[in-house]
Amino acid sequence: MRKIVLSTVIAAFAALSFAAPSQAGYYSYDYQPYCFIKKIKTWDSYGNLVIKKVKVCK
Repeated sequence: MRKIVLSTVIAAFAALSFAAPSQAGYYSYDYQPYCFIKKIKTWDSYGNLVIKKVKVCK
């Protein structure tokens, strides 16, 4: 009896753990992400300005 309950709990936990990540990337048909270019200013070890462009999507 104890083994049956333990195996049932393990099976339920395994089923729920696989079901949760499968909906993480779900988008509807009319979904369009909002993207823009972000400029990051940094200086290198010689004091020169370095501009890095990063694409950010929400």
